Amino acid sequence: MTSIDLTTCRLRSWREGDEEALSRHASNRNIWNWVRDFFPYPYTLRDATSWVRSNKTYQLPTNLAIEVDGEAVGNVGYTVRDDLYRYNAEVGYWLAEPYWGRGIITEVMPVMVNYIFNNTQVNRVFACVLDGNIGSMKVLERAHFRHEATLLQGAIKNNKFVDEHIYAILRDEYLQQQGQLS
Repeated sequence: MTSIDLTTCRLRSWREGDEEALSRHASNRNIWNWVRDFFPYPYTLRDATSWVRSNKTYQLPTNLAIEVDGEAVGNVGYTVRDDLYRYNAEVGYWLAEPYWGRGIITEVMPVMVNYIFNNTQVNRVFACVLDGNIGSMKVLERAHFRHEATLLQGAIKNNKFVDEHIYAILRDEYLQQQGQLS
């Protein structure tokens, strides 16, 4: 089981018993407005049970629960792309609204980038942010991601076309920040 203790939270593998907290925290329209549509709303106990079951692993997990005070209150994870993009990983996250503004994701994101680069052959980690999600843009900038592109009306959310901002960090950039590359 993966577990990483941070100042504001703990990152750990999803486990049985997380379902109720996950359903309660994830079923929030203010979260859903900023994530992909495959993230259900409302987020039912059945959805939570399915998520925990699909992410409960003893191998290297790609999704980690964000735990505060012993309770799962969010997720951070990544998906490695395929074909021409097989050395790219998209990172994503969400956090229960009562925990917004506490610096949790700001602390989590550099740790997750480190986790990805140290455990995979990924060369580029990127994130997609819907226009207006200033908090996520700032989190990524603090984690040394650079704004690569704006896809004008590149996404649809709430039946409206919205711009999508792409942020990324390359392995060489990460290593340079860590003082491991001259």
